[in-house]
Amino acid sequence: MTYRFLQLDVFTNTPFEGNQLAVFPEPHGLSDAQMQRIANEMAFSESTFVFPPDGQGDVKMRIFTPRTELPMAGHPTVGTTFALALEGTIAAGRESFVFELGVGPTPVSLEWNAGSLAFAWMTQKLPEFGPVMADRAALAAATGVLIGDLIPGLPIQVISCGVPFLFVPLTSRTAVDAATIDRRSLTRTFDAAGMKEFPTFFFTPDRGPAADDATAYSRMLSPAFGIAEDPATGSASGPLACYLLRYGLVTAETARAMVSLQGVAMGRPSRIHMSLDSDGDRITRVRVGGQSVLVGRGELNV
Repeated sequence: MTYRFLQLDVFTNTPFEGNQLAVFPEPHGLSDAQMQRIANEMAFSESTFVFPPDGQGDVKMRIFTPRTELPMAGHPTVGTTFALALEGTIAAGRESFVFELGVGPTPVSLEWNAGSLAFAWMTQKLPEFGPVMADRAALAAATGVLIGDLIPGLPIQVISCGVPFLFVPLTSRTAVDAATIDRRSLTRTFDAAGMKEFPTFFFTPDRGPAADDATAYSRMLSPAFGIAEDPATGSASGPLACYLLRYGLVTAETARAMVSLQGVAMGRPSRIHMSLDSDGDRITRVRVGGQSVLVGRGELNV
């Protein structure tokens, strides 16, 4: 069988930047094992497979990294929205679309420009603030970070808006760029903390010398998912926004329009837009959005 796919760069409007994505719009007949092998063959952070809905959305989407299936993810949702607009599955001018994901129905808001999709916002689940990594020195040693580069007073904490990540706040962009994973050491650190191994998200609120408008500068390393480094991680960007607001790194007003600059260290800069609604100390809505650009189409023989 031959299965066609669209290849997009996500969280950018510039080809060969952002995060790569393969979208299979007609995957009927593929088994779970075949989809996993295809994702490994494509070797992008994620590949998506779009099926008819089960009744709670417009389409059902399954998301695979090279190693595992995910219940939700940001850049696959935003990128697949653009792919389905190109396919005509999403009619021009439509303002909303619902994906059936492993976490349940996930709405996406659409913005158009002269009949072409210009921007997509996905709504994520409200945050769950999880355990804190108490042994900061062990975590620093396992990730190539100097203990002095960890921001004093801010926790190293697991947060999830559908997929959990360990968030590591650092003092500078230089420190973020220097982070590297010693997998065995990191696994021991998680074990000692009584935690399973989570993808590790490094970030800094430091504006740095660059003249950009980024609220945060970030990197995501996840060897456990088969992803050495991810150029753009939408599923981590919702929790990142929640971290920034909860711990006073941004105001509630600023939290309505933020940008995470990710992928710079890989030569694939990505701009992930984040927006939070809140009522006092309570976060009431989490959205992550961005642009995408088509860079190719192809067929895969299975």
